[in-house]
Amino acid sequence: MVLAPRLDLRQSQSLVMTPQLQQAIKLLTLSNLELETFISDEIEKNPLLDTGEISTENGDASDSQEPLSEPGAQGSDEILSSGPSDAEATLDMEGHTDSFTNNSLSDSDGTLDGQLGLNGGSANSGATGDSPDFENMLVAELTLTDHLMDQAGAVLSGTDLFVAQHIIDQIDECGYLQADLLELAQRLNVGLIDVERILEVVQTLDPVGVGARDLAECLALQAKDADRYDPAMARLIDNLDLLAKGALPQLKRICGVDDEDLMDMISELRNYDPKPGCKIGGGDVQSVVPDVFIAERAGRWLIEVNSATLPKVLVNRSYYAELKDGAQDKQSKEWLNECLADANWLVKALDQRQRTIVKVATEIVKQQEEFFRKGVAHLRPLTLKNVAEKIEMHESTVSRVTSNKYLSCSRGTFELKYFFTSGIQSSTGGEAASAEAVKSHIKALIDNEDPKKILSDDKLVTLLNDKGFDIARRTVAKYREALGLGSSVQRRRQKALEGKVA
Repeated sequence: MVLAPRLDLRQSQSLVMTPQLQQAIKLLTLSNLELETFISDEIEKNPLLDTGEISTENGDASDSQEPLSEPGAQGSDEILSSGPSDAEATLDMEGHTDSFTNNSLSDSDGTLDGQLGLNGGSANSGATGDSPDFENMLVAELTLTDHLMDQAGAVLSGTDLFVAQHIIDQIDECGYLQADLLELAQRLNVGLIDVERILEVVQTLDPVGVGARDLAECLALQAKDADRYDPAMARLIDNLDLLAKGALPQLKRICGVDDEDLMDMISELRNYDPKPGCKIGGGDVQSVVPDVFIAERAGRWLIEVNSATLPKVLVNRSYYAELKDGAQDKQSKEWLNECLADANWLVKALDQRQRTIVKVATEIVKQQEEFFRKGVAHLRPLTLKNVAEKIEMHESTVSRVTSNKYLSCSRGTFELKYFFTSGIQSSTGGEAASAEAVKSHIKALIDNEDPKKILSDDKLVTLLNDKGFDIARRTVAKYREALGLGSSVQRRRQKALEGKVA
């Protein structure tokens, strides 16, 4: 055996994710709003990308932009029966990196797009600029801090207003003071008595109950404003823990009142707001923008990607020609060709993303058709693997498509992940039921229970078994707690208290 350096030539295969494929996979996981931000960043970096229609000197945009569509897009019924295309295979982990089709749902006149646009029109209206610009119509919302400072400025001045400002800054969105008065006094170098005096002024501001340090003080402030804060009401507020436990006989002795007066006091407390600060402002509300629309027309399901929130991305061919004529050195030509390749890839990847989302959504509608027609009680067990096998794609691709995306239908807006639930076996040997369907049955049983005959978890198990659900008691308890429903003891106490107050 000779120990000496030498050169060997070996051939091997390896799976390498190109930057283009990584980008295409990333696009799948983004929601429409996130994708809009991503496209804006790409347009800033790539001069050949543009949105909307690109006009030319001859007034014809078709010669200067990348052709994005072919006529005759398939409807939802055809997609249900068709096999996998090369477009979906590119985003699939087991597909190839260079197989694309050039069909665009956003430009086609088929049933999948242009049918269910926002405001009853075409879904592309938001990209053309015909729809009103609601962003310019938004006004700054008044915050709780601003609301309180406006009132404090009218009744306080000088040092008192300075201290009041620091107190108001420590009030959370629910209206509660989250600061220690002694620490605040030391930090501002003022007396504790002065801080307490100014806090009393802040607590008189609108909304009533703001500036309280706990729930009892918040309710007491509202009772004083309603002129109902007598000694009996004060003792009741001081013993809210007993009220929560339903210890009415003990409360009657503490407050020194009879049944009628106690029920009247409890009814008064229920009219108070435990979070008065939420009436003002409340912060920015992040509304859910659906990524897919589902509707039934003449017995057929129409499935559409929400294009209204996405700009229409085009490749500016005329601008490319101008830059190409001006490029002299090799480096400039390489950069321009790279920009063109990136722009073409992004356009195709966006088109492919729409097709993949529609295909997954179509299969979800097919699997959960009873839910869309009859409600949550008919939701079927479904896994990512089931959908992946039906559409012949990888399970990870389906997971990316359903991540952070929402579906809008006649029953409301749901996250795509909502339709993937575990199953509960049928006690009669029939088809398994979805966990969400079982939860809906549990909620219906508890909502309709007799206040005098509260259903225990064991009784719920028996009733569910009669309905055909093979379910254990611990599972019923877990689902009940997930729904925010109390135990039988808690519900019995609550219904008894409600019945007496009523």
